[in-house]
Amino acid sequence: MGRRSERLSKQGMLASDLAGEGDVIQVVSRAFDVLRCFEGHEARLGNLEISNRCGLPRSTVSRLTHTLTRMGQLVYLPRDQKYRIGPSAVAMSTSMMRGLQLRNLIRLRLQDVAEQLPGTVGFVIPDRFHLVYLEFARAANALGLHESTGSRIAMASTAAGHAYTAALDVDVGDALLTEMEREIPIGAKLLRPRIEANRRFLREHGYVVACGLWSPHINGLAVPLWSPQYQTYVVVTIGLLSAMFDEKRLHKEVAPQMLQLGAAVGGMLEGADGDIFSNRLDRKPLPVPTHNNKIIKTEDTNELEAGARRPRPARSVRARDGRR
Repeated sequence: MGRRSERLSKQGMLASDLAGEGDVIQVVSRAFDVLRCFEGHEARLGNLEISNRCGLPRSTVSRLTHTLTRMGQLVYLPRDQKYRIGPSAVAMSTSMMRGLQLRNLIRLRLQDVAEQLPGTVGFVIPDRFHLVYLEFARAANALGLHESTGSRIAMASTAAGHAYTAALDVDVGDALLTEMEREIPIGAKLLRPRIEANRRFLREHGYVVACGLWSPHINGLAVPLWSPQYQTYVVVTIGLLSAMFDEKRLHKEVAPQMLQLGAAVGGMLEGADGDIFSNRLDRKPLPVPTHNNKIIKTEDTNELEAGARRPRPARSVRARDGRR
């Protein structure tokens, strides 16, 4: 067991596992695929709809939904002949979120940036071929993006997704792309031609931009950060109207503030097992950037750079997609 744990901690999901040839228990993976179909507590889906979303045979879905219902993860609605998220799943997520004082501190930092830039600022974590907003903030005059906590965004067409995939170890990122090509080839076709350039730009500058991929009216910028809690990269990201912020303005005006945000959130993630949870970390205003959009080569400024310079015993990515 120790040897298997060590293998997972080094690179998360192994390439053989991604191809379905490893020791991953497929029925567990498929059960989570079913649960992922229910975006939002009020979502109601039948077995046929779940089958279409998951790409699984209807008979397999029927067995999985029956089991998940017996476990309380789903609830069957006889009148609709559909399922919805059950009390056990809600209780599990609620109990996990209750003690996360870290999220409150992160939200305050996001709001600091949102008050200066007319966009939506988010803190997202990976989940299969998507990323999920754990926290967000936006100014009162923000236009264009209206994501909220729990919203899912595509990995292949967003700045956050491009930053996340660029930050992964090359072999892990390539394995993720290979899996994406099998399951959502359109997304892989969008991401693969850009990943090498994203990796180079991330190494040199500490962030990634994506202009007009998700929508021709939205430009985005994202900074990936290593999370000891989740044992993968998480991302701070912002989306802005392209009519107001072209790529040049992103680099000149937005990047410095997002790098400062990344440094602040990265410091919180590093200290989350200590002062963060005892509420002894004071909220300090974000410093005003003075470096002309260049990475400041200190661990306090760029968590990604800092993580690359120091050894990390658990540099894994989640099984299946989040690669933690």
